[in-house]
Amino acid sequence: MAHEIRQDIRLSQQLVMSPQLQLAIKLLQLSRLELEEMVWEEMEENPVLEEDADGETPEAASSKKEEREVDWEAYLENCYERPLGVNFAEESEESSLEATLTRTDTLTEYLMWQLHLSPFSPEETIVGEFIIGNIDEDGYLRVGENNGNETLYLKSVSDEIVKATGASEDVVVSALEKVQQFDPVGVGSRTLKECLIIQAEFLGCKGTVIEEIINNHLSNLEKKNYKAIAAALKIPIDKVIEAVKFIMGFNPRPGSGYGQSEANAIIPDIYIQKMGGDYAILMNENGLPRLRISPYYRELIKKNGRGTDTTKIYVQEKLRAAKWLIQSIQQRQRTIYKVAQSIVKFQRDFFDNGVCYLKPLILKDVAEDIGMHESTVSRVTTNKYAHTPHGIFELKHFFSAGINRDDGTGMASKSIMEKLKDICNREDAGRPLSDQKIADLLKKSGINIARRTVTKYREVMGILSASGRKKLF
Repeated sequence: MAHEIRQDIRLSQQLVMSPQLQLAIKLLQLSRLELEEMVWEEMEENPVLEEDADGETPEAASSKKEEREVDWEAYLENCYERPLGVNFAEESEESSLEATLTRTDTLTEYLMWQLHLSPFSPEETIVGEFIIGNIDEDGYLRVGENNGNETLYLKSVSDEIVKATGASEDVVVSALEKVQQFDPVGVGSRTLKECLIIQAEFLGCKGTVIEEIINNHLSNLEKKNYKAIAAALKIPIDKVIEAVKFIMGFNPRPGSGYGQSEANAIIPDIYIQKMGGDYAILMNENGLPRLRISPYYRELIKKNGRGTDTTKIYVQEKLRAAKWLIQSIQQRQRTIYKVAQSIVKFQRDFFDNGVCYLKPLILKDVAEDIGMHESTVSRVTTNKYAHTPHGIFELKHFFSAGINRDDGTGMASKSIMEKLKDICNREDAGRPLSDQKIADLLKKSGINIARRTVTKYREVMGILSASGRKKLF
């Protein structure tokens, strides 16, 4: 078979994303914080961009005022001379010393501080620093892998520390015992049982029923099978319940009070407020710089001033990029506004009455309503938050599959979850409802779902089963 080389001309169509479109899509899927960071970075890199100070809101201007210096003498005087029982809720934040703190100590820093104030030998200090460095946010020592065998795991942790620090096993055991006596009590434990035992010994419960329950009946304690514990220990169930009450005062996560990271408040992208008989949608522009093209560079381009061709090309490229960014941000805000407007239209019952009145809604419904593609709506609703009369919600919260009620109307699955949660909150804690009984109650209100669906919704919300929710005291 002969082979030949030839040229053919073919006509075809293909979609090529322009730089403007790529930038618009990128901005659309950014969260508010990511958008602010990107804008500030672009202002630093692009000399043509600058902040429009004339368009700055009074709130933004007032937030930039200089912080007052702390008057230590006045603070100490107020601190010691304040009468008891006086409410200082209306004091300004500037008068509080705590308001001047930038952050709190982490658990690691707090333990290191205790370590260097404790009588550790040089070898124990090295081991102690290694141990503290491997304590997680809950306060547990995480070294090695847990294969399910508690005895082998405890031994493997010691062996791993010996291997990593080069210290003897006696030094490791001594350093670990000293760290476990630090505040908070139980920190540095390797297992939940060890954590609870340390706290029990600290409270003087060594050799009691409490220690016996923790050592040998922890699984039944987790299942709230108090009858099995009473039978195994051959004691009345009243004594078991009394011991359990005491154990419930222990902290299974001793490090939880010293978070490694601070919680960040959610800043909504839009505010949805009721004005008269309708809802107004307000875009949150606070903190987001208002951009404009620098008048200096604009005049420089118009006058075609001096400079090399390379300089002129550079300025023109930066000017073009600045225009694209400003237009893309404006387009992003308009798109978010349109999506929010459509959500209010479809979910009017939610805004009027609350979460239980959320209706089934899919991306396609909103996309068809505003004349955009579903992928665009999906990008808009990701990591964007709305402040509503019923709280702050991610825009994705308003989209939910649903079921048909007996009267033919649709109901969102999230609304059903809220009703299920409300039923569990109002039940008798001593006789919690089973999943089947919850399904029967929902059926009476016109929501016909199976028991397994109730179980699925309950697990999604983190609600325990009937036996787990049962309280004897």
